[in-house]
Amino acid sequence: MDRPQLAEFLRTRREALQPEDVGLSRGPRRRTPGLRREEVAQLAGMSTDYLNRLEQQRGPQPSVQMLAAIARALHLDLDERDHLFRLAGHPAPDRVGASDHISPGLLRIVDRLHDTPAQVITELGEVLLQTEPARALLGELTGREGMSRSTVHRWFTEPESRRIYPADDHEMRGRIFTAELRTAYARLGRDSAAGAIVADLLRVSPEFATVWAAHDVADKHPRSKRFAHDGVGEVTLECQTLLDTDTNQRLLVFTARPGTEDAEKLALLRVLGTQRMSV
Repeated sequence: MDRPQLAEFLRTRREALQPEDVGLSRGPRRRTPGLRREEVAQLAGMSTDYLNRLEQQRGPQPSVQMLAAIARALHLDLDERDHLFRLAGHPAPDRVGASDHISPGLLRIVDRLHDTPAQVITELGEVLLQTEPARALLGELTGREGMSRSTVHRWFTEPESRRIYPADDHEMRGRIFTAELRTAYARLGRDSAAGAIVADLLRVSPEFATVWAAHDVADKHPRSKRFAHDGVGEVTLECQTLLDTDTNQRLLVFTARPGTEDAEKLALLRVLGTQRMSV
C-alpha cells in the first residue's frame, strides 16, 4: 500500500470534482476547491474521519468494497479505478464479464435524477445504484450479497420480493425475468454468474424449472409497468431504459404521464419517501 500516493490521488480527485458534478448544491459561502471531505464520505457511505485518515496517510488499508465505493463517489473511470486499487495494495478488478463499476457518464445522469425513480442494474438484474424515489417505490436493493442480488433469483426464492407487483402480473414477471436470465446465460456462458444462478434455481425452485423449460427469450421488459405500493396503492409508470454498451448495465427511469392519477401518486411517493428518510 502506497500511503503517500494514495492520499495525494484521493485529494486531487476530490478537489477536481464540483458539487454540481455529483448532484449536490454548491451553497452561497463555499470556499473549498472541489468537494468537501464530508461530501465524498457521504457519497461513499463512509465516515468523514475514515477519509480524513486516508488523505493524511494514516488510515488502515481500505477493503475492496470500500475502494469500490470511493471510486463511485469520485466518479472515477476504469483506468482511475484500477490505479486506486493498486495504490491501496489490491489487484485491479477483472474487467472481463460483468462489472459493478458504473461509468462516470452514467453516474452524472443519475445525479440529475434525484427527484425521479431511477436505478442502475446489471444484465442479471443486480441493482448497483438507486435514487431515493426508487428506494421509496421498490425498496432498498443495493445492499444485498451473493445470488440474492439478482432480481430473478429473489423472485423464485424470496416470495416477499413479489409484493411490489400486482398479483395478476406475477406470472408474466416470472416469465420475463427468466427470459432475460436466459439471454444473459447465452451470452456469458455456463461458467458465468448467470450459469451459477440458473444451476441454483433449477436445484431449489420447481417453479423456475418449469418456466426455464419453456425456452422463452426476451431482451427487455415491457415499457409500461404496474406497481403495488403500500402507501399510494397501484401505480402504472413508463420505464425508459438506457443501455451502457461498455458495461452492459442499464439505467431504468420511471415516469408518469403528466396530469394523470399516476402522476399524482408518484408525487405523493416522493413525499412519503422524504418523510421515511427523515424518520
